[in-house]
Amino acid sequence: MKPLVYKKRRRVRNQPKPRVRLHVAKGDTVQVISGDDKGKRALVLRVYPKTGRITLEGVNVVKRHKKATQTTEAGIIEFAAPIHHSKVMLVDPKSGAPTRVKRRIDKDGTVERVSVKSGQPIPRNR
Repeated sequence: MKPLVYKKRRRVRNQPKPRVRLHVAKGDTVQVISGDDKGKRALVLRVYPKTGRITLEGVNVVKRHKKATQTTEAGIIEFAAPIHHSKVMLVDPKSGAPTRVKRRIDKDGTVERVSVKSGQPIPRNR
């Protein structure tokens, strides 16, 4: 009969996911291309590069029921929840239609976003 031997297992930590390169930035106007809010145009309020999600103004609005505490009252709170960046397309500044985005490096080394449909540069709103 074998003796019972318990080996201590070393805990292996998961490697952190790399940051996602997003095609949208805070202040951009985008159009939702899939989901419940398909077709809506909205402004990007916040970007989460680690998870690849973005928060849009008036899109994916959810309700949360809050209990009363000593400082706050009970009630239903509505707020915009983040959605994945692949569900939106940037709006072309020239035509106003949703477009894909490519990156172009200028002679001075700065990277700019360019609309695939019209070829117009898309400025970053910071």
